[in-house]
Amino acid sequence: MAIAPWSRLSADEMQLLRTTFWSAGGSRHGMAEQLGFSRSKANALIAGLVEQGMLAEAGLQPSSGGRRPERLQLNDGLGVLVGVDVGATSLDVAVLGLGLQVLAHVSEPAEVRDGPGVVLARVRVLIRQLLVQCGLDARKVLGIGVGVPGPVNFERGQLVNPPLMPAWDSFSIRDYLREDYAAPIFVDNDVNLMALGELWRLKRSLSNFLVIKVGTGIGCGIVCHGEVYRGAAGSAGDVGHICVDQDGPRCHCGNLGCVEVMAAGPAITRMAMEAAEGGESQAMADTLKAQGRIHAEDVGQASRAGDAAANAIVQRAGSLIGQMLASIVNFFNPSHVFIGGGITRIGPLFLAAVRQSVYQRSLALSTRHLEIQYTPLGAQAGLIGAGVLAMQESLRVRGVAP
Repeated sequence: MAIAPWSRLSADEMQLLRTTFWSAGGSRHGMAEQLGFSRSKANALIAGLVEQGMLAEAGLQPSSGGRRPERLQLNDGLGVLVGVDVGATSLDVAVLGLGLQVLAHVSEPAEVRDGPGVVLARVRVLIRQLLVQCGLDARKVLGIGVGVPGPVNFERGQLVNPPLMPAWDSFSIRDYLREDYAAPIFVDNDVNLMALGELWRLKRSLSNFLVIKVGTGIGCGIVCHGEVYRGAAGSAGDVGHICVDQDGPRCHCGNLGCVEVMAAGPAITRMAMEAAEGGESQAMADTLKAQGRIHAEDVGQASRAGDAAANAIVQRAGSLIGQMLASIVNFFNPSHVFIGGGITRIGPLFLAAVRQSVYQRSLALSTRHLEIQYTPLGAQAGLIGAGVLAMQESLRVRGVAP
């Protein structure tokens, strides 16, 4: 088994590595302050880590008066991270540097219902191809992070009764990929990884926020006191199965009126097909004739062009998701809600409908300082989060595969 470069470092040195990763280019003085170390202790530790090739000096920061401080970062020469974002209908794989810069990336359609054997065989091929593209081999991989669209037992790295992907129940993604890589492998719910990505982007400056992913399904990543909250069994944030209409259609989970079956991507597509076939929307009828189907993004384009039926569909979906979200906001009182996933391609009307619904239904105190916006990391949120997971957890376990 490969030994991680930091496996023999002291507890103080490991703490400094973790702080460097999360501070994304902080100064020596800044590190000392964050860790509560004296300047002399921090300088001695940093000098030792630079000498060992763990840290690298990365240019000067702007001066705030006096000598310009040197920026510190993890040494990219140590190796790379691999991020895998498995969606219900897509697959994203990337090789990332230790500063989470994307070195190589591929995205392609995939069908998660085909089962883990088919999807993960493709993941293995893509990882190998990307490493070759970067001129690297498996020994340079320090950690692998995998996001999947379902509840995960985080300690075991296994999905637990995932509604969208029943064939994956209790399958060990970790064991499957371990055949090719000695690096530790970590598996988490895809929206938890989006939350980790936002936490890293913000350098942990926000302590309590939510990330909502709306695509084929609907999920929520919860950051509480600066950490991703997974719950007792890993299913925290499974908000897609909150009921918004007791007389609504039956969800694939077996219950009626779940917000997922009424407002996620497939529901928007279904409503658009009905409008096109029922003569309610010429724009969507034209799209259906040209393409043979309608995507949620097409509904957004029709809405922006002034199509009344498309407007109504977008507003209905946003309103239902806002109705669900209002309950979560009242309960959790986050400072921010970031919305990501394929739904973001619909455009600003959807976001406006969500905001209106949340502000109407939530308590005034819960929304007084609440900000609701699309995730700034956009389509890369899951991949960046997978890299954060890989690095954070590899440092936690000191590179020893769990």
